[in-house]
Amino acid sequence: MRRRGSTVVEAALFTPILILLLMGLVELGRVAYTYVALQKILYNLARYVGTQQGVNFCDESDASVTAAKNVALTGNTEATTDPFIANLTAEQIQVRIERVNAESGALELCECSSMGCDASAGGLAPDAIVVSIPEGYPVTLRIPLLLMDPIPLKPQVRLPYGGT
Repeated sequence: MRRRGSTVVEAALFTPILILLLMGLVELGRVAYTYVALQKILYNLARYVGTQQGVNFCDESDASVTAAKNVALTGNTEATTDPFIANLTAEQIQVRIERVNAESGALELCECSSMGCDASAGGLAPDAIVVSIPEGYPVTLRIPLLLMDPIPLKPQVRLPYGGT
């Protein structure tokens, strides 16, 4: 009879710890899923804008870049539906262009000038498009009795530029 009572006490002490561990695993899975979803959104944006013709990457309000952000976030160019990921906005996403440095062979930010990548001023096309969320997408873990600051997820995607 004493064994039975001690088993119940041990189970009562161990169960909350087990529940917290399971909730933590579920939350870590949610964070991993969110990160992969963000990467897929950024990849689709880079792919979409990288295949468009006549994109002016030096103009932040370029219609092609805005349409690409809307397609990646909502699935249509007008952004008339809810975003795939809650609270993710087009303003959080940064689209940069890069070119290979002839001296070092490394990709570097391509400046917006006639010698750089400004197509409207006679510049050449970039070599790569980098899409990122530089400030991070905040994800808060929801684990009872554990207060944490949001985790900023900062995915980045780099693809070769295929447009003209």
